[in-house]
Amino acid sequence: MTDYPPIAQLVPHDEPMIFVDRALDIQQDTVHCQVDIGEHNLFFDLETKQIPAYVGIEFMAQSLAAWSGYHSLQKGEQPAIGFLLGSRRYTAHCDAFEKGQTLDVYAEKLMEDNGMAVFTARIEFEKTVLASCQLNVYVPSKNKLQEMKTRSQQ
Repeated sequence: MTDYPPIAQLVPHDEPMIFVDRALDIQQDTVHCQVDIGEHNLFFDLETKQIPAYVGIEFMAQSLAAWSGYHSLQKGEQPAIGFLLGSRRYTAHCDAFEKGQTLDVYAEKLMEDNGMAVFTARIEFEKTVLASCQLNVYVPSKNKLQEMKTRSQQ
């Protein structure tokens, strides 16, 4: 098993916006990350000791960012900014993730073309699927990102 860099080196986010705790396995078309449900997560409700299940989409998206960041580092590049364009068929089999759970987040690339990609993803706890969906993402080239920044400042 490979030792992967800390998530903060793979995902172009700063605390407290990093929600994935570690990458366990990153291959050419797949990723497996883990999320520890606890107070360190911005969405953790101190009263109920839970994180709403809808936050699972972000767990999945950040796992994809870790996948992308790792492959960028392998090429000697810094992790790029990416965009979650949308999700399809997000299904949660629970209302919330409970304090103390360690969630396994798995994703597999279905297709990729010109910076756009489609992944299928799922969240499991103790081998039981808690949530699943398809994610559409976009990682623009450096030139395209600069063009987008310039247009937004006009």
